[in-house]
Amino acid sequence: MRVHIGGDHAAYDLLGELVSFLEAQGHDVTNHGPHVLDAEDDYPVFVLRAAEAVAADPESLGVVLGGSGNGEQMAANKVKGIRAALCYNVELASLAREHNNAQVISIGARMTSVQDAREMVAAFLETPFSRAPRHQRRISMVESYEQEGRLPDLP
Repeated sequence: MRVHIGGDHAAYDLLGELVSFLEAQGHDVTNHGPHVLDAEDDYPVFVLRAAEAVAADPESLGVVLGGSGNGEQMAANKVKGIRAALCYNVELASLAREHNNAQVISIGARMTSVQDAREMVAAFLETPFSRAPRHQRRISMVESYEQEGRLPDLP
C-alpha cells in the first residue's frame, strides 16, 4: 500500500522509526518530512503535504505525527475530502478505519511508544472500512456538509 507520512520536530524520531517499519512491511512510503531535525519547524508544512497526497491518491493512506497529534489531525482535516483520526490505541486506530473510513491516522509522539505507534499504524492500514449502511450514511452527511455547507436533516 502507498503510505504518505509527515510530521514535525517533536515526532522526528518516531517518523523515522515508522518509515523504516512500513518499508520493512513492504509498503510504498513517501516521507513528506521533516528530513532534518529543526526544533523550529512547523507541522503544517509537512502534514498538509502528506494529507494532500492522500486526497490525490484514493488508494493510499496517511500517517501524521506531532507532539500530541492534535494540531496535525486538525491540519490534515482541513484538506478537502480527508478524514483524519487522532488515535492513542489500537482499538481507536481500527475503529477509525472500520466505522469512519479515515484515510489518515494522527499520533502524538510524546504520548506514544514506538511499539504502540507501530501497532496502531499496522491496525489502521490492515482494517478495511465496514461499508455498513449506517457508517456510510454518516460519512455522506459529513461529506455533503463539507462540499455544500448543508446541514443534515433533523430526524
